[in-house]
Amino acid sequence: MTRALAAYPRRSTDKIRYDDTDRQGHVNNATFSTFLETGRVEVLYDPAHPVSDVGCEFVIAKLVLEFRGEIHWPGAVSIGTGVQRIGTSSMTLEQVIEQDGACVAYAETVIVQIDTTTRAARRLSAATLERLSAWLLP
Repeated sequence: MTRALAAYPRRSTDKIRYDDTDRQGHVNNATFSTFLETGRVEVLYDPAHPVSDVGCEFVIAKLVLEFRGEIHWPGAVSIGTGVQRIGTSSMTLEQVIEQDGACVAYAETVIVQIDTTTRAARRLSAATLERLSAWLLP
């Protein structure tokens, strides 16, 4: 069962571009990942509320994306983003993409915090855990 967009603590919008469409006249499946990135980046790289620890950045370890409907141009999509689980050095984000109130995609993404010098996973600090906890899904 997919949560309603309103259940996600962070919501974003993205414009559908004509160039996003494919031969079938709907948005190409690769663009779905771009829409997910919009929601993810607004959570992880918000300049007013940085999430990663100093000297660290986030990398995607796993992305599971379920296509549930077509997206059509012109228009916009809404992206809901929340934290499903917090681990030692990682988190799992849950996201939905909606167009005109209909869920067209569901995704779970495992993201790992790594040290920018060693490129190895680094434990999430207490401050990062606190920021992520604010976006936990029930």
